[in-house]
Amino acid sequence: MCSLFGIIDYKNSLPTFARRTILRVLSQECEVRGTDATGIAYVSNDGMHVYKRPVAASKFKFTLPRESHIVIGHTRMTTKGSQDINSNNHPFYGRVPSGRFALAHNGVLNNDEYLRRTMDLPNTTIETDSYIAVQLLEHYGEITFDSIAKMAETVSGSFCFSILTDTNDLYLVKGSNPLVIYECGGYYLYASTADIIDKTLKRLHIHKKSNVDIKAGEIVKISADGSISRSSFDNEDYGYSFYPYWSRYDDSDIDETELDTLIRCAGYFGFDESDILMLVDLGYDALEIEEMLYEPFSMRAIVSEYRDMMTCEYGG
Repeated sequence: MCSLFGIIDYKNSLPTFARRTILRVLSQECEVRGTDATGIAYVSNDGMHVYKRPVAASKFKFTLPRESHIVIGHTRMTTKGSQDINSNNHPFYGRVPSGRFALAHNGVLNNDEYLRRTMDLPNTTIETDSYIAVQLLEHYGEITFDSIAKMAETVSGSFCFSILTDTNDLYLVKGSNPLVIYECGGYYLYASTADIIDKTLKRLHIHKKSNVDIKAGEIVKISADGSISRSSFDNEDYGYSFYPYWSRYDDSDIDETELDTLIRCAGYFGFDESDILMLVDLGYDALEIEEMLYEPFSMRAIVSEYRDMMTCEYGG
């Protein structure tokens, strides 16, 4: 329930203050999907930098070196790992033999603890489920289409990832969660929904030139010069983003049921337990309810309509 966002100024067509302004407005529009923390990552002359704070985007101070033309960002709605411990927030640092990288994630991963045990990955003080993606890439030892595809096929849950290398290669990885990319004439913008970018462009009086297509199960690599290359991964859905990983693995340490997690996450959007139980009783499954939560206004109308129908049916 978080949001990814970012800018790739591949023609270096924007002055630094313009890139900073676009990022500020874009991140503010992302607040609809999370206000618990905000973070960005970029590459400057002295390497990879991650700056993140447990504040909403509207309170986040954007600083950006002149030479930093590619920036990935994240606004967070906390599901696992307190945002007050800043290491739990996105983006995350990673390191492979060829250099450093930064990763941000939108979604919920369910098998992080299982993978850490069974693959003998290092224990970490970072509590966020997303960090397992960093550990897997470090374990594979490279940032390539192949290693990213292997990571995406290993984690269980819902996701989109943004991965920035210290050579300014940006990988966008689309699982079941939403992600859109616009080309705006010399630079790309991306965010978790078209509505976020559309509102940003309207506020800044910017016109997009075209959409860059990205489908579920696809990895899009955008290089510093703006060139785009693609690869794919097996996007078989082993479990919904709120689905406990016992659906895929036999493990006795599960401490949350699918329903418990749905109810908890729905609470962030103003829906209570009775709303979720009603939808379950009406035959909605976890994936359908999750997709509805991405459009809370529409979901509120649906819940209200069902409430009215039930009131009429039982004469309440």
